[in-house]
Amino acid sequence: MQALLSVAPGGPETLELTTLPDPMPGKGELLVGVKAAGVNFPDTLMIQDLYQIKPPRPFAPGGEIAGEVLAIGEGVSGFDVGDRVLALTGHGGFATHLTVKAATAVKFPDTMPFEDAACFIFTYGTSYHALKDRATLKPGETLLILGAAGGVGSAAIELGKAMGARVIAAVSSSEKADFCRQIGADETIVYSRQMDRGAQKAFSAEIKTSAGANGVDVVYDGVGGDYAEPALRCMAWNGRFLVVGFPAGIPKIPLNLPLLKGCQIVGVFWGASVFRDPKGHAENVSELFDLYQKSEIKPQISARFPLADASQALALLNERSVLGKIVVTMPEA
Repeated sequence: MQALLSVAPGGPETLELTTLPDPMPGKGELLVGVKAAGVNFPDTLMIQDLYQIKPPRPFAPGGEIAGEVLAIGEGVSGFDVGDRVLALTGHGGFATHLTVKAATAVKFPDTMPFEDAACFIFTYGTSYHALKDRATLKPGETLLILGAAGGVGSAAIELGKAMGARVIAAVSSSEKADFCRQIGADETIVYSRQMDRGAQKAFSAEIKTSAGANGVDVVYDGVGGDYAEPALRCMAWNGRFLVVGFPAGIPKIPLNLPLLKGCQIVGVFWGASVFRDPKGHAENVSELFDLYQKSEIKPQISARFPLADASQALALLNERSVLGKIVVTMPEA
C-alpha cells in the first residue's frame, strides 16, 4: 500500500509518500481499498500538532474516505467484500488501504460516485447537525453563514435552502460570492480580509441591510476571530449563534450582547455528537442521503489531487482560497 505520512510536525511540505505492507483487518474491522479521501481543515491542523487529536507518528492525515471492502475481520456482520462504504476515520485516509471499525462504516448508494461519498459526511454531517439539531432552523428564517464558500459553509448553504431558510452568504472575495449564489445563496456579502474596528462596523451595517429590520435568526460562524462580533450584533430576538470553527482565531465576545439580543450562543461539536448520539447521527445520515438522491445537496468539488500530490491540496486549504471541497484520489491497483 501507499500512504502520505506525517513524520514530523509541520506544514504540508513535511509529508512523505511511503510504501508500506498492506494492513489486515482485526476483530470488528473492515479492510477498505480507498478510492477517494476528502480534505478538511482539521487535516492541516493535525499535521502541525495543533488539533485536539494528536495521533502517534508516523500517521497519514485524511479524516473521511470512500472505497470498497476488501476483507472482513472476525465478528463483523452486515458487510460483504465489494461493498461500497464511506467512513469517518479521524486520520489515515491519505492511503490506498485502511482498516476501519465496522461500526463507523456506512454503505452508500450505488448512484453516488466515490468522490462525492468521500466529501459527504464531514461537511454535510457538521452542517446538518448544526442547523437541525443545534439551531432548529425553521422555514422562513434568515440564516447568515460566515466563510460560506468553504466545505462546511457551502454545505450549510445547500442545507439551509433545503430547510426553507433565506440564506445570506458572507465571504472574502467576489469570486466566492459568485460561487455561493450559484449554489443557492439568496444574498452575498463580501467582507474585508483585514477586520479592524472600522471594517467590523461596516460588516455589521451590511448584514443589517441584508437581513432587514428583524435581524438574523441563525448565524453559522465557521470563521471566528474578529468576524464573530459584527455578526452577533445583528442577531434577531431569540436568535441562535452557532460556534463552528476558528480559522481566523478564537473570538472574544462581549457577553452583554447575547443578553441585549435575547439570543443564544450554541457550540457545535459534531464529532463528539456522533459518539454521544449514534442513533441521532444515523438518522441524520439517512436524511442526508435522501436529500442527495433528490439532488437538493451535492458536494461542490472544485479540485482533485492524486495521492502523490495531496500535500498541495492541504497547502491550498491553508490559503483559504478553496471553493467547496477538495478530494484526493488514489492510484488504480
